[in-house]
Amino acid sequence: MNSEQRKQKILDLLKENDSVRVTNLSRMFGVSEVTVRTYLEDMEKKGLLSRVHGGAVSSYKPYYSMNLNQRLETNQTAKVAIAERVAELIQPNDTVMLNSGTTTLLVFRKFPANYSLNIVTNSISIALEASGNPNYNVILVGGSVNTKYQFTYGNDAICQIKKYHADKLVLSVDGISAEHGFTTYYDKEATVDVAMMEQSECRIIAADHSKFGHSAFAKIKDLQAVDYIVTNAQLSSNLAEKLNENGVTVLL
Repeated sequence: MNSEQRKQKILDLLKENDSVRVTNLSRMFGVSEVTVRTYLEDMEKKGLLSRVHGGAVSSYKPYYSMNLNQRLETNQTAKVAIAERVAELIQPNDTVMLNSGTTTLLVFRKFPANYSLNIVTNSISIALEASGNPNYNVILVGGSVNTKYQFTYGNDAICQIKKYHADKLVLSVDGISAEHGFTTYYDKEATVDVAMMEQSECRIIAADHSKFGHSAFAKIKDLQAVDYIVTNAQLSSNLAEKLNENGVTVLL
């Protein structure tokens, strides 16, 4: 077992138990406690866990318990790096759909300001920021409004999305797993996400490490429904194999 495999094992243990101890990990891996602490220090810097005296605890906090500002601050370094990579896939004159979420908001902020783009979104935050750029043609789909997380949803939103065709879709999700595919905490958001997928040529998932191995309340689609996943995480061998089998390209 190499160092990356040991780190993945630590993450697996945290998912099961919420905490790990340095002494136990040292015995399990057959390495020194100093080496284990080095692993934990590196993983903490990447936002994968939080170190405590004698070990570490999970840093995962479900998004449904956070407000919008807390979400923006969570794993922000990773999300900005992901946003920069996603923005490289956008071309001048593209029509881009984006769902609501802090990751998609950060992705939008990395779009080249001098590109002519059509932007279709159910995110009120993205629409407000995008409307300030004269190069962008911005369409905020209507419908009911979730005021806490600033997105629109419902039959009106879905009917309007079906009027448009997008070159690219950038989607933020709450969970990605081999068993359940892509999931979200909000069933009303899920139906909007499905409509956006059906209207888009190239489907891109933007997700940081905290989304992998988790399943949220409402299913969006199975793994084969997307073309790219852009992330900062090394995936588990099982998930990586499943994505490969389904023709999904992972960009780090």
